[in-house]
Amino acid sequence: MLALKLRAILFPFQMEPRREELLHELGEMWDEIGEGEEDRRGMLQALEEECLNVYRAKVEQVRQHRAQLKREIADSVAEVAAICATIGEPPATVQTACSSLQGTGSLKEELGSIAPELAEMRRRREERRRQFSDVTERVNRIHQEMNLGGGQPRVVADSSDLTLTKLEELRAYLQHLQSEKESRTRKVAELMASLHSSSLVLGMNPREIIATHGGDQAGHFSDDAIARLASEIERLREIKRSRMGKLQDLLASMLELWNLMDTPAEEQRRFQGVACNIAASEDEITEPNALSMDFIRNVEAEVVRLETLKECRMKDLVVKKYDELKEIRRRARLPEEDDGDAVAMFDAIDSDAERALILERLEVQISEAKDLEFSRKDVLERMDKWQAALEEESWLEEYNRNENRYNVGKGTHLVLKRAEKARALVSKMPAMAEALTAKVVAWEKERGVKFEYDGEALLDMLEEYSNARKEKEQERKRQRDQRRLQGAAPERDASPVARPPPKNIKNVTRTLSMGGSARKASASSSRPGTPSFLKSPMSARRGGSDEGQMMASDSFE
Repeated sequence: MLALKLRAILFPFQMEPRREELLHELGEMWDEIGEGEEDRRGMLQALEEECLNVYRAKVEQVRQHRAQLKREIADSVAEVAAICATIGEPPATVQTACSSLQGTGSLKEELGSIAPELAEMRRRREERRRQFSDVTERVNRIHQEMNLGGGQPRVVADSSDLTLTKLEELRAYLQHLQSEKESRTRKVAELMASLHSSSLVLGMNPREIIATHGGDQAGHFSDDAIARLASEIERLREIKRSRMGKLQDLLASMLELWNLMDTPAEEQRRFQGVACNIAASEDEITEPNALSMDFIRNVEAEVVRLETLKECRMKDLVVKKYDELKEIRRRARLPEEDDGDAVAMFDAIDSDAERALILERLEVQISEAKDLEFSRKDVLERMDKWQAALEEESWLEEYNRNENRYNVGKGTHLVLKRAEKARALVSKMPAMAEALTAKVVAWEKERGVKFEYDGEALLDMLEEYSNARKEKEQERKRQRDQRRLQGAAPERDASPVARPPPKNIKNVTRTLSMGGSARKASASSSRPGTPSFLKSPMSARRGGSDEGQMMASDSFE
């Protein structure tokens, strides 16, 4: 049945009347020409052969076309499978594409059915390639920025592996690179800020330094750029530390010279702001040009000026320091130095080599004297109160010897009030002396040396005072006993004749002028005269001030 159908398609002329007419016309022309039977049979066979060759050529062409369609179908199926494998599609997609080829349709129908699937897979592959290309391009750009084209190799997408797993790995790597880039960007920003700050403090141009070390390049946060920035910052820090040491040495010399020569505040004001940096750390100095060479040269020039001025004023400085030392020793009631040492010191001032040594020695002596004065402060304060009590005791004795002390006059009530307070204070003197002795003993035990007061041992002075007080008490007792034996009536408020105080006590007490005047008056007349403090209102006021001194002495304990 198929053969008949093909025969009808391939040989249509056998069923057409036209063929018979052509053969009849050909026979007539052969008859007219006079062709023989053999010739006619040969030409007909040749004509038949030519027709067969045409058919055979056409069949071969159709056969090749069929083979081409089969190859295209096979290639399409293979390409679909390959694309599915490349982009990581599940096998079900490939099976679906191949199942459409298992029907009974013609080759063209089969090819037409696989073409849309193939086009869709190609589109998806191109989309996946575009995604890979975008990610790899960003990765390579970050590589280039961080490494300036070196170090990390260029990332190239593998066209045979375009799966989602590979794409996610590449995206994760891109995210890691972006995080690293952000971290390096922050680090570079910090380094740039530190470089900018250090260069300003040192008086340098930060733009020139940044441009020199790659700060203006696109890949300025690469490893090499970060290393160069860190190296430059460390170099600037070394310069900063070096200049800080030099500046602090100059400032120390400047402060010493200011203190040494009592430089006025007006002259110090120009460098007062930077003088506070003498003890500052490296990170605390942030002012622009604080460590510039111009500023350091200005400070150095000021120190040279002060040194020159110091040389000119050295003698005055030595005298001033020596007077300061003497004043401290006087306040501390320390013995005066040997005059021979002072003469030798002032003779050596003319020598430039000895001036610095003399000043240094005086500074040491002043420091030691201040420390000693501070350690003696408590004892000296108690000694001043005790000395004031001794003065009151001396005044009270002079007052008690005055026969006119009860005469009514201007200011008499003030004198009586003072006498009352003086008696109360004198009664406390043994306890005051005992407390003072305990303080002196504790001081000597701590220091291991004797406590001297104006060149004499204070304990000896206190002991001598105690002995003198005991002798006065015994003398009073002896006189009272003698008066009882003689039957003489004791005078009202009579006091024993005051014995002269011990030699050492004279160094401690001050002889009041009023007492001296009373003694002179008693010596010149058989009847004691009126004491001077009863005659003058000024004396009465002085008694009031002495009263305040006594009240202050009451707080000795």
